Amino acid sequence: MEIALRAALIAWLAADPALSAQLNAIVEEAPSRTSLPWLGLAASASTDWSCKTTVGREVRIALELHCRGDAPDTAADLVAAIEARVESLPRGQTGFAVATIRFLRARAEQHGQNRRAILLEYRFRLLEA
Repeated sequence: MEIALRAALIAWLAADPALSAQLNAIVEEAPSRTSLPWLGLAASASTDWSCKTTVGREVRIALELHCRGDAPDTAADLVAAIEARVESLPRGQTGFAVATIRFLRARAEQHGQNRRAILLEYRFRLLEA
């Protein structure tokens, strides 16, 4: 279910016209040659979340936005749009259902040359369909 969720989430984010207009790429991992800004699915991990009658997984996913900017609030609107889109992922998916989506934490870093990296981590609880 973890791999299916990763694919569904990337497709859901990429299908948003507003995000696609602001980002040069929405991909798994880091793109090899894409100019900023871009959004990548940085990592995921899953554990068992089954019940008596259904197989389930708890999947943690980290998304990382890379952009440029001097101000601490650089990309604040873009981050808010990404968060809203993640949390609106349709519950019914092929092969599984999303029981819950929970924001866990965020981290922002400034790198050289005005580069910024903003990490958003979520927990998804899934049940096999």
